[in-house]
Amino acid sequence: MDYKEKYDVIIVGGGHAGCEAAHAAATLGSKVLLISQNLETIARMSCNPAMGGIAKGQILREIDALGGMSAIVTDRSTIQFRMLNKSKGPAMWSPRAQCDRKLFEKEWRLTLERNKNIDFYQDSVESVMLEKQKAIGVKTKMGVYIKGESVILCNGTFLNGLIHLGEKNYKGGRSGEPAAEGITKQLIDLGFTHGRMKTGTPPRLDGRTIDYSKTEEQRGDKEQGGFSYIEKHNIKNQKSCFITYTSEEVHQVLQNGFEKSPMFTGRIQGLGPRYCPSIEDKIVRFADKPRHQLFIEPEGKETIEIYLNGFSTSLPENIQIEALRKIKGLENVKLFRAGYAIEYDYFPPTQLKTTLETKIIENLFFCGQINGTTGYEEAACQGLIAGINAHQKVIKKDEFVLTRSDAYIGVLIDDLITKGTDEPYRMFTSRAEYRLLLRQDNADIRLTKKGYDLGLADSKRYKKLNTKIDQTENLIKFLKKQNIEPEKINKVLKEKKSAVVTQKRKLFSFLSRPHVKFDDLLISKELRDYLKESKISKDAIEQAEIIIKYGGYLEKEAEAAKKLSKLEDIKIPQDFNYQKLHSISTEGKEKLAEIKPRSIGQASRISGVSPSDINILLIYMGR
Repeated sequence: MDYKEKYDVIIVGGGHAGCEAAHAAATLGSKVLLISQNLETIARMSCNPAMGGIAKGQILREIDALGGMSAIVTDRSTIQFRMLNKSKGPAMWSPRAQCDRKLFEKEWRLTLERNKNIDFYQDSVESVMLEKQKAIGVKTKMGVYIKGESVILCNGTFLNGLIHLGEKNYKGGRSGEPAAEGITKQLIDLGFTHGRMKTGTPPRLDGRTIDYSKTEEQRGDKEQGGFSYIEKHNIKNQKSCFITYTSEEVHQVLQNGFEKSPMFTGRIQGLGPRYCPSIEDKIVRFADKPRHQLFIEPEGKETIEIYLNGFSTSLPENIQIEALRKIKGLENVKLFRAGYAIEYDYFPPTQLKTTLETKIIENLFFCGQINGTTGYEEAACQGLIAGINAHQKVIKKDEFVLTRSDAYIGVLIDDLITKGTDEPYRMFTSRAEYRLLLRQDNADIRLTKKGYDLGLADSKRYKKLNTKIDQTENLIKFLKKQNIEPEKINKVLKEKKSAVVTQKRKLFSFLSRPHVKFDDLLISKELRDYLKESKISKDAIEQAEIIIKYGGYLEKEAEAAKKLSKLEDIKIPQDFNYQKLHSISTEGKEKLAEIKPRSIGQASRISGVSPSDINILLIYMGR
């Protein structure tokens, strides 16, 4: 049966990647169809009901700065907010929010339904319709043919998903939901390479059966923050998380069940996430540690269900409950549902262009866990970029690409398409060369104009950005101009164990000292009056302080980024024949021909391509 409507962009999958892709393409003007096996589970938080964290918080703010919706939805569903790493430098500050799982889903669903360019359809996609190596639509399990100018696959863990719980396994893409079959075989037949990965989830607990008096309380920040630059939400009655620990006794119980663990018996072939290992992995890899930290996290404001962060497992249910009841505070705990592991298909992302369009099939895009990533934020930012580029391709406009010095999103995509991954990829601040430039506080300064020029970020957002920039610049000018008397500032300097002064100095000079904070300068009546009169925002104050305190480092990093960007500007034709370069190593030729880098800069980051190979390539191209 042919579907009567035809679409610009068809999105397969309603997870975090699919939601951002649908919102981006539709907001830009494309007619979008979002297909999901179950429209009741759009934007489901399959694992931890939390957003942000180290590097992930930066990604979420970048999505927001460009005009995406994940940050706004997060703020509307937050039940606890914390800024991590506040004791370190600003490059490490990372916002994190505990969310109400059901409210998060509801807000995303409402967001998409309010967009008149988005249609919805419930079915499972069996294959992609093709014509002359181009995607022209999809065929569903129910035999419906739906035509579209482009197709974005955001299948998550559903492609041939296999759930493992102890010695049992069954097909599924998520607990209680069927796997998706058919697409993998078609893609393999078309020439795509594929692999298997695994991820896991902890047991969910009955909060009424936990003795919180035996655990450590972890409260939210008193000074509440958020992710979105344009919406601020005060969280009423923040919910606390709690910390407890495993023990050697717990480890012994778990080890007794290893012979029934699908991971240790070899039934799971796919590689799991290195940086979010199962409790079984932790016991083996860190055998010298007598205990591991666990976080007791609420699933929402109106439920007693608890997520036990740090206890991901696929051991038999009876082993899980026996081990849990050896943990402090969980002696009488009851399970809502056991933890499990899931194995699924992915396609190495070196088969993609920088736009996330596949190299083999035109107008077909991949984003999210199909590309080997793990995490809501990593999936969401890929969905945003794929949605933008699918729209741009349909209307025959320039592709949208972020570089490694633009955003963590640029780092993530470049890592994937250039280096590939054979284990679930997770973003860390250490992956970025320019992390001092890619801070969570300045994502709007870096990206909002790009989003506004695209048509994704609206005028309200752009106006607020310009106000912040103006206020920051004016505040820095004032601090450079305004003096303060020694008798006023020396009291502060002594408290901070910083050198006192004998004559009046500019306020600017004190803020550049490492231990002096902006609030310390409020001893100056002139500064207080200026802030009140000019209505300087908290964001502008924070920005000015960072620029003054870290100015020298920021300039050096910006200069380094500028130098390396020159290599990004030297483009390589996509049909370039590397075999004619006789002086390049055989491995270098193979890798260059496989990846087809878009620039010399990208070529230089390919594993197996040596500096001498790059020099020969530069000479050949007249550089």
